[in-house]
Amino acid sequence: MQQNSKQPTMGRFGAGGGPGRFAPTAKPSDAKGTFRRVIGVYLRWKKPVLAAGALTLVSSGVAVAAPYLSGLCFDAMNVKTLTTDTKTLYILLTALVVLHLAGWLVSTVSGVLLLNVSQRLVFTLRSEFFEKLQRLPLRFFDTRSHGDTMSRLTNDADNISSTIAQTTTQLVSSALTLIGSLSVMLYLSVPLTLTILVSVPLVAALTRVITKKSRAHFLAQAGQLGALNGIIEESVLGLKMVKAFGRKQAVREQFSGVNEQLYQSSVKAQIWSGGMMPLVNVINNLIFTLVAVVGGLLSVRSGLLVGTLVSFLSYSKQFGHPLNAIASMFNTIQSALAGAERIFEVMDQAEEPPDQPGAVELPDPKGAVTFDNVSFAYEAGRPVLSGVSFSVNAGETVALVGETGAGKTTVVNLLTRFYDPTEGTITIDGVPIDTVARDSLRQCFSAVLQETCLFSGTVMDNIRYGAPGATDGQVVAAAKLASAHAFIERLPDGYDTWVSGSADSLSEGQRQLLAIARAVLREAPILILDEATSSVDTKTEKDIQRALVRLTRNRTSFLIAHRLSTIRDADRIMVIGGGRILESGGHASLMAAKGAYYTMVAYQMGNET
Repeated sequence: MQQNSKQPTMGRFGAGGGPGRFAPTAKPSDAKGTFRRVIGVYLRWKKPVLAAGALTLVSSGVAVAAPYLSGLCFDAMNVKTLTTDTKTLYILLTALVVLHLAGWLVSTVSGVLLLNVSQRLVFTLRSEFFEKLQRLPLRFFDTRSHGDTMSRLTNDADNISSTIAQTTTQLVSSALTLIGSLSVMLYLSVPLTLTILVSVPLVAALTRVITKKSRAHFLAQAGQLGALNGIIEESVLGLKMVKAFGRKQAVREQFSGVNEQLYQSSVKAQIWSGGMMPLVNVINNLIFTLVAVVGGLLSVRSGLLVGTLVSFLSYSKQFGHPLNAIASMFNTIQSALAGAERIFEVMDQAEEPPDQPGAVELPDPKGAVTFDNVSFAYEAGRPVLSGVSFSVNAGETVALVGETGAGKTTVVNLLTRFYDPTEGTITIDGVPIDTVARDSLRQCFSAVLQETCLFSGTVMDNIRYGAPGATDGQVVAAAKLASAHAFIERLPDGYDTWVSGSADSLSEGQRQLLAIARAVLREAPILILDEATSSVDTKTEKDIQRALVRLTRNRTSFLIAHRLSTIRDADRIMVIGGGRILESGGHASLMAAKGAYYTMVAYQMGNET
């Protein structure tokens, strides 16, 4: 898929989204390389694959032997003398029956083996894809549609599964049958063999043309399906906003536009790929006719046996069957390769840089933070932070204020190493964070975000999310500290009430209280509060503020907020603007200075000066 040339600036801590999410699909990459990669995964299970291959070889041998025996059956009947070698005929007919039964049994066992392997392959691809997502940097998710990513994990993987299950045995069997049939035909009659081989360049040229035309449409189809999933995901999650702003018609038009593109790509892909089998059938029928004419002439003029001609007529059809099989599977193969390319495109993305060799642990972090001349840009040439320097003592509460997009959340993203600075050094307790193991570093933080994220599970599970080993009593104590216990007790099943990340069974304020309780239970030395009281009423806000006083005690705390009531009691307030720290100090000293902070407070209080 086409990569976005620009990276969006982050609006919130850990947020997703970004522009250019439904960009057109890039031109297709090398199909052979994709196919080799799929086979490489497939061959991880060599024993069942080799066993299935051996059985397929036997099945192909049956398919090659059957026409030859059919010809011998005709030769057992002497046309000139009108006599029949009955014993030989019965033996040949019995051998044919046994061959076909054996071929059916062998094909069934081989198919079961390969079906099992194909499902293991898709299981492995899905598992590795999901694990890869965990290792990708936040930048990847900021610039990709979540719906498109999910489509790759589900739809594209399903395409690969159906193709492997349906086509692998047929393809291997077809190749072996072609080789075997060609060998027997050359043994029986070279002229008739050359007549049949006329079909090979015709089918090869046809396949080349159709492959070139249809592959781009299949890739476009896969990309547009991902874009459609992205629109569906956004419109369902944001349905209230859609209705509130009267955007239903606009969303319908957006959906219809992408759906129409998907329809056009699908139709073109199916027309091009679907046209192959009928054309191959035409070629096969022409070859059958040529074999019959040439064989008849050779029989009359050169004494070619009737049985040999019958065998060749069967071989001409059988020679075409593998080509027909490839033609019938053509659209499935193209769709699967397009899906595999999309999966491998994500698998090839650069991961988060690994921990440095000898990365240290922070066994007992206190929470002292220092930014030393830190600069950062989400996209080249557009810096968000420029030469920012400050120090925060362990246990100090710092409020970050400034206009939207000033860089407040970027400070937090750099501190947690979701991004690495372009220049400068960030330390915790004097240790540069790029020398600290990521797992150890992120144990230093607990966070409450403006956009609360809950997971499917009970209320108890969601509070315990950041501290899986916490007892029920500790969870309840954290909920009380966050002023969440009272409303939880009123829920139908209390702490055992089932909640979902996308359902609206809880209000935004209640969800935010659960997020605060989750941060309380984490007991990390550094606390990040990103508009933590933005979705609660005034009374609940007062309760939370009292809880936050207890929560921030003995913890280094970063408050990102706009409400004066939330930030005025911070030990220090830093005003960020233009990528720099404009002012820093306590509420009283900043108000007395009558600078940027004073102006912000005046606007908020309605006393514009």
